[in-house]
Amino acid sequence: MDRKKLGALAFGAMLVAAACSAGSGSPAPTAGGGESPAATDGGSASKGTLKIGVSLPLSGGPAADGQPTLKGAILAVEEINAAGGIGGYMLEVVQLDHAVNGKYNEQQGAADMQNFVSQPDVIGIVGPYNSAVAKVQIPIGNSAGLLQCSPANTNMSLTLPEFGALDYRKANPDKITYIRVAANDTIQGPAMADYAYNTLGLKNLLVVDDVTTFGKGVADTFQAAFEGYGGTVNRQAAGADTVDFNDLITAAKSKNPDGVYYGGVVTSGGGLFLKQLRQQGLAIPFTGPDGINNGTGKNAGSLFQIAGPEASKNTFSTVAAIGDFPAKKDFDLRFTERFKDDADFKTPGAYSGPGYACTTIIADSLKGFLESSPDADQAAIREGVRAWATDSSHSFETVLGTEVFDKNGDTTQPYISFYSEDPAGGEGTGAWKFEEQRNYGGQ
Repeated sequence: MDRKKLGALAFGAMLVAAACSAGSGSPAPTAGGGESPAATDGGSASKGTLKIGVSLPLSGGPAADGQPTLKGAILAVEEINAAGGIGGYMLEVVQLDHAVNGKYNEQQGAADMQNFVSQPDVIGIVGPYNSAVAKVQIPIGNSAGLLQCSPANTNMSLTLPEFGALDYRKANPDKITYIRVAANDTIQGPAMADYAYNTLGLKNLLVVDDVTTFGKGVADTFQAAFEGYGGTVNRQAAGADTVDFNDLITAAKSKNPDGVYYGGVVTSGGGLFLKQLRQQGLAIPFTGPDGINNGTGKNAGSLFQIAGPEASKNTFSTVAAIGDFPAKKDFDLRFTERFKDDADFKTPGAYSGPGYACTTIIADSLKGFLESSPDADQAAIREGVRAWATDSSHSFETVLGTEVFDKNGDTTQPYISFYSEDPAGGEGTGAWKFEEQRNYGGQ
């Protein structure tokens, strides 16, 4: 697999100082830089409001994932509106929460998508966060022709025909309605396998998955790559409702693992698994995908908060997105200023930038379509946004850099970022520290 360390990412004009809320009254640049694409009519928004739906788990444990991502989308829309809207329209974020009883819920995710498609003025969706939810939402969006941009989904089957993507767009098999800025798990799993074997020096791993669409899929690709490097794997499964991992850990200790890979999310028990590993004396590296990277120890429901500061040491994760982009410092400052008075989630999460980027892509697609069809009705606008965003000849200047989507809806710049636990971060509760990132776009 070809690995290219990220140097300076070239794209467009760089960001300048921006308004951090709609009430600031000053024009705001988009993520890509230069003049906002929203400023197309001299600041007049006479045609009413169009909506961007946000579909994320926003309450309970998953809030540590969903809330920072939502806030990225909110910030983007506020900055667009501060610059005057797009083609005579202002934008509005409509957020729906598909967390139920402290976990993401596929059935609620489907109901939320039905809600969005029934609203003619919803022109695009940001989300979801979890691949299992995407599996039930994509067919609904595909049937209605409604664009969906996920900042975080990684399962292969959502986009790649060889993994079953056509099963999710039976209504319109030749029409792409789902795109994502996150790298898929054909990349994320092997990337951590490479990092675990060649950087951390691990050779004999306990690999546990949470038996979900995402967790099993990423663990499968991780295991295949890790064994390909010459490593050995003791593979186990622990369903998403597991709260006691002790028997599994006790049995695994006899095989003397020198590390652990957990394919899953924190709400499936990732934090409890880590805590119980340490309680049984296994201080070996604990690794996993982006499903375990959900904030500092100060955030309720985060891996570090559940496991505790001592147990969280020696922990590593991937994130299926670029972690150190040229506009990051400015974006982080704007985000923190905008949400500084909120009770929780005041700083960007791993997918706040991607959430902002997806919103930018929807807005830029609206701008592109309206330039040729300024008097289109809502049905035509919805289809125009979808067609513009999924056209691989179009590129988008976003906070993450230039985004282009391939024929399947995948980003053509799939970055994987690597993080380790910083015990001093989060005011001593633990936080994720960026280590490096690799661009797998040339593989």
